Amino acid sequence: MRPQHASQSSRRRFLGGLTLAGTAGLLGLHPRPVAAEPPPETTTVRLSHVPAACLAPQYVAEELLLADGFTSVQYVKIVGATSKAVAAGDVDFATNDALAFVMGVDAGDSVVALAGIHMGCFELFATNRVRSVRDLKGRTVAVPFLGSGRHAFVASMVASVGLDPQKDIPWGVHSPAESMRLLADEKIDAYLGWPPDPQELRAKKIGHVLVDTKADRPWSQYFCCLVTANREFVRKHPVATKRVVRAILKAATLCVLEPEQVGRLLVEKGYAAHYDYAVQMLQELPYGRWREYNPEETVRFYALRLNEVGMIKSTPQKIIGQGTDWRFFNELKKELKE
Repeated sequence: MRPQHASQSSRRRFLGGLTLAGTAGLLGLHPRPVAAEPPPETTTVRLSHVPAACLAPQYVAEELLLADGFTSVQYVKIVGATSKAVAAGDVDFATNDALAFVMGVDAGDSVVALAGIHMGCFELFATNRVRSVRDLKGRTVAVPFLGSGRHAFVASMVASVGLDPQKDIPWGVHSPAESMRLLADEKIDAYLGWPPDPQELRAKKIGHVLVDTKADRPWSQYFCCLVTANREFVRKHPVATKRVVRAILKAATLCVLEPEQVGRLLVEKGYAAHYDYAVQMLQELPYGRWREYNPEETVRFYALRLNEVGMIKSTPQKIIGQGTDWRFFNELKKELKE
């Protein structure tokens, strides 16, 4: 045991002195010269910056992008709906939860989904008064705003057990921090959190997990988050687009292989406030399984759920036809073989 421990410690110390781009090179993830691939049409790219540590691959991708021909990688803070910011051209790329993306396309946003990145980041917490999703009837569920991805997610969950999300659930609109305080005081009955909220709620023993989308079907069978982009950027810059998607997918592998190093980066750059929660999240979420899931099936599943509960008017076929482009993802699944 001692030699193995010493070896692991030495590896951690060695990798700790490297950038993530350098680590990627050691792990065989460094950008490979591809003779047939032309340089990117632009060397500047803007990605979203939102308070969600589970979007780690998007942030880790910065060093990989700088090592792959980009000279300026900018992270722009987003206020409000992510799809709106992408459609307006405030950012070029964003990782967005699948339900918010579907609602954005239904609303006419000029945004396109390019890849699935991970699954399982949402967890529904409840007080001891609630022992099943069906028990949420007449109970207050907190969401950041009506029409948000979290609102849509819980609406889909309650509809799946025969409840009417419009008539049976009294929604409470609160910020995530306020929602967690209210849940601790049992002034609300349930709250759907994404990292680092679930890690904090478990650490503080607030409520209990009612639905864990990492493990509970059908939610565990689909991506929760998708790589999305401004449609016009993709049309004008296909080479740059592929490099961005490639960097994010490679970064997902780094999240699995080097959670401590990625956790430090998230804290140092202000994407996460608590190192222990960040590392716990990186160790829990299945970042390395993006090859196993079908992003189009994800869009179809959630579009059908949202259409059924009246939160969108478009059919799944229309959402897929207008808002998805899987050619880069399909190419990279072959290129980035394990």
